[in-house]
This record gives sequence, C-alpha cells and structure tokens, in this order.
Amino acid sequence: MDERFQRALAITPSSSASARTVDITTIGAKTGRERRIEIWFYRVHDEIYLTTPPASRSWYANLLRHPQFTFHLKNSVRADLPATAEPVLDREGRQRVFEAIISNLDHPRHSAYISQPVPPIEEWIAGSPLIHVTFQQD
Repeated sequence: MDERFQRALAITPSSSASARTVDITTIGAKTGRERRIEIWFYRVHDEIYLTTPPASRSWYANLLRHPQFTFHLKNSVRADLPATAEPVLDREGRQRVFEAIISNLDHPRHSAYISQPVPPIEEWIAGSPLIHVTFQQD
C-alpha cells in the first residue's frame, strides 16, 4: 500500500475526528444500489475497523451481504481504496477490539463528538456492528 495511505490510516487515540472520518461506499443489501456514508474508522493493534455505538445499521447489513466495498480517504490524502469487510462475531475478538475503541472514545479530544459517557462495553459487544477491514493489494 502507498506510504501516503498508510500514514492516513495510522491514527492514534489522540487523532482528531477529521483524521478518522472517511466515507464508505457499499452495495445495498436489498436494493443492489451503491450507498455512500460518512463514518469513523478505528485502528486497533495495527488493524482497521468500522463500528458505531450500539444500534442496527444499514451499512452493516450491506457489508454482510456484499463484503466488497470502497473505503474513501478524504482528509490528509484523498483516495478510493478497494476493501473487503469481515464481520467480527466471536465474543473474545469483539471484546478485545471494543476495549480499545471505548478507551479511544473516552479520550478528551473526542468528547465534543461522542456523547459521554460512552455506553458500557457489554452494550457494545451485544449491539454494535463490528467490521474488520482488509485492503486489496494492487
């Protein structure tokens, strides 16, 4: 992967909201049409994940049905990266990733963007979508 893209993906808990904001384009699970949304991504143990606070999400249903999608970098560098979504379903994996994400969200830099307090980890494990992102190599 291009070094510029690697730098854009190398966020830390203190990275700004804009640094972690991307768009994703998925294929609608029901309609088959392209859907583009804005979302935060997270870097946990050098891997990239997509999630939101607990809720049912259309983008997640789309990725379960059509795991190939486009990850659009749009801040420090602009690029459309082909990617593959893999849901994280096992409890141990979910807990490990959500512990890091919740710790990240509790960082003071994010308090203006995320309602505080952040829901408890058990709520995240039970009710949040969690996608591991793999980027396709050229």
